[in-house]
Amino acid sequence: MSVHLLLSAGRGPQECAWALARLLHRLEADATQQDLETHRADTVPGDRPGTYRSVLIRITGAGAEAFAASWTGTLCWHAPSPYRAGTGRKNWYVIAQPCQVDTPRTTFTEADVDIVACRTGGPGGQHRNKASTAVRATHRPTGIVIVVDTERQFSLNRRIALRLLRERIEHGDEVAERAVTAARRRIHDELVRGNPTRVERPEAPEQDQTPQVPTRRRRR
Repeated sequence: MSVHLLLSAGRGPQECAWALARLLHRLEADATQQDLETHRADTVPGDRPGTYRSVLIRITGAGAEAFAASWTGTLCWHAPSPYRAGTGRKNWYVIAQPCQVDTPRTTFTEADVDIVACRTGGPGGQHRNKASTAVRATHRPTGIVIVVDTERQFSLNRRIALRLLRERIEHGDEVAERAVTAARRRIHDELVRGNPTRVERPEAPEQDQTPQVPTRRRRR
């Protein structure tokens, strides 16, 4: 089981790209604790080193969908700005949404096409009206139907029908692929600042672990 999660800083300031990088590390650490694998499928760097405008991450393993759901929505990194000391703002927002990456391509084979000879009316002479030279081709996996009667020979109409079916299926795959790409682009503009579904903060600095030597009091 694998899920793709897109994290985006949207049109936010450079601190949001910085926050995205911090949230990404936190997400990857959380996934490791739950025995899930992560892979950064695509990254768009920010203006400053170590920052990201967007990251597409693939999460793989049992429970990947539930894990992605726990990180879906508006994420907030609560920390002072590392770039502007004078600002009092501490909330930097990032959006995370599951998205589809690849669209399955339809494999076209003649074995999946039902060819039926039929008659069609209209002009074309008595031969076209009396003989079943027209072709009705149905692609069973997609349900696409093509009727061709442009030629007076059945074999020619059959060849044309198969070519038109192949072109129609390829066009449908291209349309679906463009729709997936457009849906991913829309995520960048869906960031809503405020009311986050998850708030993360930097870990508190570790206390000094150096053992303390007890002091002895002198007796008077």
